[in-house]
Amino acid sequence: MRITLSFAATADGFLDDRSDRRLMISTPEDWEAVLRLRARCDAILVGAGTLRRDNPALLLRDPEVRARRAAAGLRPDLTKVTVTRSGRVDPSMRFFTEGDADRYIFSEAKIDGVEGIAEVISSDGSITPAFIVTELERRGIRHLLVEGGAETLRMFLDAGLADVVRRAVNPHLRLGPEKGGAQFRFEPPQGAACTVEHLGGMEVTTCLLHPDTAAEDLRRLDEAVREGFRCTPCASCYRVGAVIVLPDGRAFRGYTHETSPTHHAEQEAVRKALDAGADLRGAAIYSSMEPCSQRSSEPESCSQLILRQGFARVVFACYEPACFVRCQGARMLREAGVDVRVYPELAGRVLEANAHLKG
Repeated sequence: MRITLSFAATADGFLDDRSDRRLMISTPEDWEAVLRLRARCDAILVGAGTLRRDNPALLLRDPEVRARRAAAGLRPDLTKVTVTRSGRVDPSMRFFTEGDADRYIFSEAKIDGVEGIAEVISSDGSITPAFIVTELERRGIRHLLVEGGAETLRMFLDAGLADVVRRAVNPHLRLGPEKGGAQFRFEPPQGAACTVEHLGGMEVTTCLLHPDTAAEDLRRLDEAVREGFRCTPCASCYRVGAVIVLPDGRAFRGYTHETSPTHHAEQEAVRKALDAGADLRGAAIYSSMEPCSQRSSEPESCSQLILRQGFARVVFACYEPACFVRCQGARMLREAGVDVRVYPELAGRVLEANAHLKG
């Protein structure tokens, strides 16, 4: 999933004021640019505090964009997402009442009154950005736009789960500590590729924190998918292929049960790399299916192996179906700081390789 953070701030870093009315920081030109950005995304997320304070509808306003989405079999509006610890959301909010969109609420508390208009997603622990991203990805979200508020923006940034940050500053607007509400400052990290433009008096800085590696990822992932077809079908396991790429460009491949009846594809590829004397710290592993998070046949899951060996990136095509266990590999890896990327456009071939497990 690609994740974009977008926010508008005053010259002294405030996202809102202390009044009970919504503060418009953006100029009309900047706001139009934000609406165009929304149109390129699949889902939009704001914290429940922003819903209570500003009551935004979070809609796509361009009729042509809405018509294009509908023609492609999508809901006309972006999927709407919010996060709440307290569970305090009012079903009369515009988040629920306006637009034709799927709606998800991530909550640590029980929520009443939203049955039929939103899916409530709870966790067995705290609601983390890794959990949010993984659950949205399972539901088909490819590009998530996070628009606030300050706590939500900071949460994603601190978790390392922001690919692009769009900061729009109104240099003519200052609030000061007496009038200012939530404050959020973002300073581009050293080496980040940033562009600056001026839109109707707004200074807009867009920073690319993680480059788009889709072309190379798909090429390597295709190799992993093809490796999976080399595995003999078995009623007790998935046919999976894996490719490891080291920082120096060397690659190692493996597939399920290649040398052992209990080895998964990731294990096979890791074994070959280690036998060759490779240091796997900072390497990338491409697996046709989500790395497992629990095992019965061996003491260490593939996700644990990946973490122990110090991999920096994990790329896969298909989330593990709930055939044997409820896999949490992607979430486990993200919460440990690993860059996880998923490309469901190749998932059909992975499911084809595992058609023997249907039913």
